[in-house]
Amino acid sequence: MSKDSFVESTEILKKTVPLMIKHKVPTTPTNYALWYTYTTQQHPQLNLALDLGIEAFGHCPPSLCDSLYQEHLASKTDRDMVQLKQSLAAMMQELSHTMSDTFSATESFQGVLDNTFNQLERAEQDGLSLEDTMKLVRNLLEESRQIQASTGSFQGQLNQAQEEISTLRQALAKSQKEANEDALTGLFNRRAFERDLLSYTQAKQQYSLILLDIDKFKDFNDAYGHLLGDQVLKLVAHRLRERCEGHAQCYRFGGEEFAIIYPNADHDEGRQLAETLRRMIEIISVLDKKTNQRIKSVTASFGLATRAANEPYLAVVERADSFLNKAKQLGRNRVLPLN
Repeated sequence: MSKDSFVESTEILKKTVPLMIKHKVPTTPTNYALWYTYTTQQHPQLNLALDLGIEAFGHCPPSLCDSLYQEHLASKTDRDMVQLKQSLAAMMQELSHTMSDTFSATESFQGVLDNTFNQLERAEQDGLSLEDTMKLVRNLLEESRQIQASTGSFQGQLNQAQEEISTLRQALAKSQKEANEDALTGLFNRRAFERDLLSYTQAKQQYSLILLDIDKFKDFNDAYGHLLGDQVLKLVAHRLRERCEGHAQCYRFGGEEFAIIYPNADHDEGRQLAETLRRMIEIISVLDKKTNQRIKSVTASFGLATRAANEPYLAVVERADSFLNKAKQLGRNRVLPLN
């Protein structure tokens, strides 16, 4: 490195570090690379995106730093690896759900076979048919036994496959533990949510927190299958992202529960956003390809909490979660508190 290059790098460093301190950005290698590039002003798109993000959120939360680094600075190989992991995670979740639905269908089919088998045996024992009919019945019984044996074997294979998929998912989850995105929905995940909330607290910044839970989602999965349930999760995530883009951050909090951080919003603004999202979700329509039936019964319950001065973020989460539970107890598909 020439003397001039060293002096130039030192000058950039002197500007970069104070900027990171000002915006309370941890000095990790990726964050430093991001803000060093920002200081050089050699990447106008990055600078514009970072400026807009800070303007929208009031500071630079970790998820914003990470996403901008991936979008503007990470190498294609790094981005491809992230995409590959996310695609693999989504694929394994879909395979697992397919196996679970097939397993349930197989158990149901075996129950029907057992019932039919018992009825046919009773018909033979009671002598209700002529000899030729009995011969046909005996053949049918033999076929039933073969089908039953085949189904039992298939069920065993499903059990084994389910265990293998479960093991693979655990290994994948371990390799993904540092990721910030949920593979299924593409939203930020629980880890990113907790990091961002902590950053808002450290920045002493006000925000409204919205927690929402899809109503009776287990019943929906049981009735229509996990794959259709996954489709609902994706649609809800899309509606959240669509409505919140540019001024609030969306996360998959876990399972069928989502979270939204709305920076610099008071209670009325937070409630207005939550109510808008509630109405957007209740008009979701999904097609069950098995029955060609269009399902329009998706709703969600919401809990809202606005951070008070110096309030720790866990207290805000607990308050929002308490209102969410009350919303479900009072009949679901509503936003609490009212005022």
